[in-house]
This record gives sequence, C-alpha cells and structure tokens, in this order.
Amino acid sequence: MLKTLAATGVVFSLLQTIQPFAWTTPPPPDKIVIDVATVNGSGCPAGTAAVAVAPDNTAFTVTYSSYTAQVGVGALPTDLRKNCQLNLRVHVPSGFTYAIAEADYRGFGHLEKGASGQERANYYFQGNAPTSYISHNLNGPFDDDWQNTDTTDIGSLVWEPCGQERNFNINTELRVSAGTSNTKTTTSFLSMDSTDASITTIYHFAWKTCP
Repeated sequence: MLKTLAATGVVFSLLQTIQPFAWTTPPPPDKIVIDVATVNGSGCPAGTAAVAVAPDNTAFTVTYSSYTAQVGVGALPTDLRKNCQLNLRVHVPSGFTYAIAEADYRGFGHLEKGASGQERANYYFQGNAPTSYISHNLNGPFDDDWQNTDTTDIGSLVWEPCGQERNFNINTELRVSAGTSNTKTTTSFLSMDSTDASITTIYHFAWKTCP
C-alpha cells in the first residue's frame, strides 16, 4: 500500500515513519534508458514534459514547463483541473526488474483564503490495474512552494514481470477549487512548474534480480 507524506499548511510533516529504501539489491551497473512513448493531458501539452535518468540508475525525473490549474481572474472554466498521463518505456538490463518505490512532487501554489487545491497521482504497468489515487490537499490562504511524497513499503511494491517489457504509466492531476474566495478579483492556482524554472518530479527505483 502506498503511504503518504502530507503537507499541513506550509509545514510538511512525516505522518508515519517508514524505511522506503530497505531493499538490498543494488541498481544495475548498465545504463537505463527511458523512452517517452506517449504524453497526454491538459497539464503537459506537446513539448512541455521531459524525462531524464539519474547517473546512478536509482531515479528518474520528469520536468514540466506548463502544468498549472487555476480559478479566478484570467482563468478559463476548464483551467480548474489539469492532468497528465505519461506512458514510459523503461529499458532494463537483462537479469533485473524494477518497481517505483517513491515519487516526489514539487511545485508552487497561491491559494486565496477560502480556496483549496489538490495534487494526486496513481501508477500502473501496462496490462495491470491502476493503483488507487494518492491525494494531497492544500487550503488557502497559501503562497509558497509545496512538496508531496508517495512512498511504497517493500512488501507492497509492484514489480515489472521478469522477462517482459511493459510500459509504465503515471497519471497525475492538479485541481483548484474557488470555495468561498472571490473569483471576480483574485486568482488561485496550483502548479507543477514555476515562472523562472521548471519543477522536477522525481521517481525512485527499487531493483531486484530475476531468477
């Protein structure tokens, strides 16, 4: 089961002590290659999401440059919800398989008093049922960076079947609700990007050897 590190206001607290990297198999020494098969969604128009693999093969990052949900002045009715589905083809060295053990999400938000925002995500391998969405909520007033982490304990990791290459899907979503805020004079937004630099979302690998 996925466990959550959630935000309370602008202070992030560990709700449950866990050991997310308790496995013993080291990452494979050979290079990992990740191809983006498809990118779909209102939060990641063509050319606005990029994937890079860490040199030590323990993680990969997704960088967004246009992923913002908003309500109020200047916002369209459809802007209150943005989503992105990444379909990734992960080329793993022979003899290894992987699972996604942890995902770190970062962004910036401005929520007026009475407004609220939500970030949520789920994950699955091609041919498998999606996991339940893991949700993180923020309430206004809020004007700061935010960070959320989804962590899977070792007993609940979902591994790619050995000897099979299945695409890995990541579904993310941002929502903003105006609530009791004044949408005629203010704007509330939640983003997985920023005005001066892109925000990276980091996904951490767990590895094991195949029989």
